Amino acid sequence: MFISFEGIDGSGKSTQARLLAETLQAEGRDVLLTREPGGSPGAEEIRRLVLEGPPDRWSAETEILLFTAARRDHLERTIGPALAAGRVVICDRFADSTRMYQGLTRGDLRGTVDTLHAMMIGIEPDLTFLIDIDPTEGLGRALARKGHEERFEDFGLGMQQRMRAGFLALAEEFAARFRVIDGARAPEAVARDVAAVARIALGAPAST
Repeated sequence: MFISFEGIDGSGKSTQARLLAETLQAEGRDVLLTREPGGSPGAEEIRRLVLEGPPDRWSAETEILLFTAARRDHLERTIGPALAAGRVVICDRFADSTRMYQGLTRGDLRGTVDTLHAMMIGIEPDLTFLIDIDPTEGLGRALARKGHEERFEDFGLGMQQRMRAGFLALAEEFAARFRVIDGARAPEAVARDVAAVARIALGAPAST
């Protein structure tokens, strides 16, 4: 099964992806935890290009090409082989993030994103968790990390607000695979809800 986590910056999705991977591994499943952009050597090199530097470093159109290139390499070298081997793949962000960051919030480029996705990627996750949080709280969390990958956070609160609305709209558009989880709680409480949904999707009881 291919599981992705989505959400605005600071939503806690990376933490929840890690916690789900740890939970499923403890229950005896063969799990691969990966991330985007990144997840393969080539894609990690592209990650540095797109997440570091000033906000205006790239146009939205150039970013779409860079993210698609990174995702293609990730799919070929990491995700595809793991799924073929029967592993559970948990990915921190996938194509839905490109639909939001470049396809919606930085211009009306959703059609371009979807065309490139159909040509070069061709798959969607089986299950997508949207960790939903208020944009003000999420941006505060993200900026408090004081890391060097803050290029998108530097676009400000307005972009985070548009992204949250966009992600919620995506959850309705792809309702069959999306599950919206309230992220404004203790990480352990969020993780319990995520694990219960994942177990059902994987054909296991909701709790063990």
